[in-house]
Amino acid sequence: MSAIAHFTLDHYEHMVELGVFSGAYEQRLELIRGEIRQMSPIGYIHSHVVTHLTDWSYEVVPRERIVIRVHNPVRIPASDSEPHPDLVWAMRNATVDHHPNPEDVLLLIEVADTSLADDRTEKLEIYAEAGIQENWIVNVIDEQIEVHRQPIGRTYQQRTVYGANASVCPLALPTATLQPSRLFT
Repeated sequence: MSAIAHFTLDHYEHMVELGVFSGAYEQRLELIRGEIRQMSPIGYIHSHVVTHLTDWSYEVVPRERIVIRVHNPVRIPASDSEPHPDLVWAMRNATVDHHPNPEDVLLLIEVADTSLADDRTEKLEIYAEAGIQENWIVNVIDEQIEVHRQPIGRTYQQRTVYGANASVCPLALPTATLQPSRLFT
């Protein structure tokens, strides 16, 4: 794909702060490798799963240490990217005056239905390259959670798939368990 223009992360954030994409021109956008891309609308099942993930997060996360961010940006300066994952656990004090950087992210979750191919390829590469330690792809189509850990370069060395009643635990909070079936009821 050829881009008309390449934007740095700083340039994009400046445009956002100026309100370039607000008001009559408001759109769901994200910056991926210097390209401003329109995001797909969120469907019912997708939002249903995000709601369940958010509920679960608020049940298990120690709120004095971790902030839960839903549909909010993560800054990835190394690739001029600012994606909007569906859910992020970030260190609480790290997000006071900016969106979290990769080192602030404890868990990043993408809920994927129509975006499954992109979430498994380009976005997964960006997150691994940035050193984000744990990325979950909630695969709505197959009703399972794909857990990616141990980033090296543009890939994660470990990929584990959890279905139905298996229990998955995030590295940042090993006592917190989630059964994928909870997300799809």
